[in-house]
Order: sequence, then structure tokens, then C-alpha cells
Amino acid sequence: MTTNVYSMSISARATLNMHSLNNEGGEGNQIQTRMVDIVYHDDGEPRLINVNAISGDMFKHIQAEHLYRIAKGNLPLCAGCRIFDANRISADSDYETAIADETDAQAIDRMLTVCALDDMEGNLITAGNRSIPRKSVVEFGWAVGVPDTVTTENYFHVKYARERGEQAREEATGDERRKANLGQAIFHRPANSGEYAIVVHVEASRIGYNDITQTYGVADVDREVRYRALLESLLYTFVEPNGAMRSTQLPHLVNVRGALSYSTRVIPAPTVSPLNPDFETEIEKVSGALNGLHGGAVEIRRFENLSGFSAEMQTLIQETAPYSLAV
Repeated sequence: MTTNVYSMSISARATLNMHSLNNEGGEGNQIQTRMVDIVYHDDGEPRLINVNAISGDMFKHIQAEHLYRIAKGNLPLCAGCRIFDANRISADSDYETAIADETDAQAIDRMLTVCALDDMEGNLITAGNRSIPRKSVVEFGWAVGVPDTVTTENYFHVKYARERGEQAREEATGDERRKANLGQAIFHRPANSGEYAIVVHVEASRIGYNDITQTYGVADVDREVRYRALLESLLYTFVEPNGAMRSTQLPHLVNVRGALSYSTRVIPAPTVSPLNPDFETEIEKVSGALNGLHGGAVEIRRFENLSGFSAEMQTLIQETAPYSLAV
């Protein structure tokens, strides 16, 4: 019997070493890593701590790109999403023409039919000078470094040029000397290592759902296909965390542990930030309280490593379907 999932949450601590997935930018010859201030409870006393982090925008883009690759050839995509255009359905001229005389509700229904990526990833539809919001069904928080377990170091790099020797420079022509050192040769690059707190939430019931009309714009069988593709892209987000500087600073993903929760009725799947050292126990206690109100409506699956997480996701992909809000 297939289990219907209303919502799903992932709370996890991931150990990443020597990565530079998300940076603020550069100043001079220094690349600056992204830093955030958080409140951390240490022995019950809250204190402000500055740690490095990976933005939720970065993880959302990673997941969206995996979903795009899965969707190509298997799911409907608008003209913009077929080339992974950041404007998505707003870059689809056929869609813009079609909604010219339609209401916002009709425009959303058409978008749900035309594009699975816009349906699940969310969008602000601006085609035809409209402003129609479509809320994403998947949400990412910042991947925040757990205090006292993360560090950022900076490394000195010099661009290699064959004409570095004094004799080679003297023998080189003016044009050759110019080409030997195009741009900046000396720079500093950060590398981050540590444990990161990750939170993700999926509103499975909203796949294909028109929030204006409170009805579904696609058939249940199509919603199930989209749901499985979404969960698969979420799994790949942890297996291959894409981002900046991967050509020479491919992250060392050491481990992922945490808890996966999902609800089978109209109850939010509980999540507790892994910044809390007891987050797994807290999630189970919250789940117990919710099940006391709605017996057996919330399931918790702990995982101790990436293989365990992958196995739990495989089970969900193969044995569950999205909950239907249709009355």
C-alpha cells in the first residue's frame, strides 16, 4: 500500500572538508568566504558567534539543477526551463501570449501544466507585465557552520607562467612578455572545513496545486512522477553538493547524519536545527507529541551516514506518493 506524504523535513549535520562552495566575492587579490553571525547556546548560555556558511540560495540552485537534468525528456518544461534560463517561464513567449487575456488563477493553472520546474521550484511570473507569485514546494535554510567545529583558512596561490626566469624574460619580445602575465598573478583563496547544520522542508501536497483556486492543475499520476523526481533531486543535492571552485577544491564529504521526518496527514513534519546538539532527540519528542494528537501521523527515520540517508530516500521515492488536498 502506498503511503501519502503531506510534508517532509530533513535535519542533518554534514561534515565537509576543504571546500569553498559559497563566497562573498573578491576584494583585491583576496577571495572572501561567506560569514554569518548566529546565536549559539553553549551550556545554556546564549552567545553570538561568527561562523562560515553556505547560503540556502546556493543549495536551492544545486537542487534545481539536479531536478532540471532529471526533468529533461521526462517532465514538461517551458521554453525558458528547457535551457535553464533564470527567467524560466517568463522567458517563454508562447506562455506570455497565452495568458494575455487570462486571470492570475488561469495563468497559474497553465504554468502548472506547462512546466514541472516552475511548479516545484517556485517563481515570480512577470511575463506580460504581470506579477504572479508561485511559492516553491521545497525550502532550504542556510548550511551553517556548527561553532567550535568549523574553520576557514586562506592559501596563497601564484599563476604559473613559463617566462618567469630572468633570462627567459630578457629573450622574450615585448608582446611575449605581455602575454606571459595577463591579469593578476598572486591571489589568496579560502578553504573551509567543519560540520554544517542543514535544514530542508518539502511541501509534497502542494505539487501541482493552484493556491488561488485551491485545486490541482495536473492529474494525480503526473503529480506522483514530479514528486519522485523532486525527492531524487534532493538526494543528489547531498550526494553532489555543487558550488564554487569545485575544479580544484572539490569538497571532501565525510559524513551526513540526522533525522528525516514526514507526515501522512495535514500536519507539518517536525524539524529542529542541528545547531541544537540534541536535535534528533528533540525531533522525536515533537513527533511523539504530534502523534499523541493524531496517532501515527508522523514518521521519523534516523540516519548515521550518507548511505543510510540514501537508503531512506530510496524507500520514500519507491513507496510513497504526494498527499492530495482535494476534498
